[in-house]
Amino acid sequence: MSFKNSMLATALAALGACQSAPATETTAAATAPKAETAAITGKTYGATLTADGALPMSDLSKALGNQDSARVKLVGNATGVCQAKGCWLTMATPDGSEMRVRFKDYAFFVPKNITDKTVVINGWAHREVVPVSDLQHYAKDAGKSAQEIAAITKPEEQLNFEADGVLVQD
Repeated sequence: MSFKNSMLATALAALGACQSAPATETTAAATAPKAETAAITGKTYGATLTADGALPMSDLSKALGNQDSARVKLVGNATGVCQAKGCWLTMATPDGSEMRVRFKDYAFFVPKNITDKTVVINGWAHREVVPVSDLQHYAKDAGKSAQEIAAITKPEEQLNFEADGVLVQD
């Protein structure tokens, strides 16, 4: 990291320490940047963001704790993308399940060909029960067969994410 970037990171950390966050909010920005995330560059969709301060997906459960939701910046691999419009993506969680990332206010989309690329997401992680109709809709968007879609008959408790910005690594 250059001296200029180091000074900027120190100044931002000092500013962040002066502001208090609501008790139900977890902010990843206060966490020191991981060396591997500082080198991530690419195209941003939605709100402009960098990889600085992003937590690896393996730290997601720590960031959430016992809360139902937390504001956090995460880095990981896209495991799937909506093939209809690019209106959501999925990322693997530490327990092997997938977390669906939707985009705040349906305001932006990501390219449909970013599966297996490193992405940085910023926004709110939250636990929710997803109804059958939504699960079937997502399966259709993902290009699943009619038989696979019809097999979805029960709502699922999932970890989901509402992103205000996504950085896709070049």
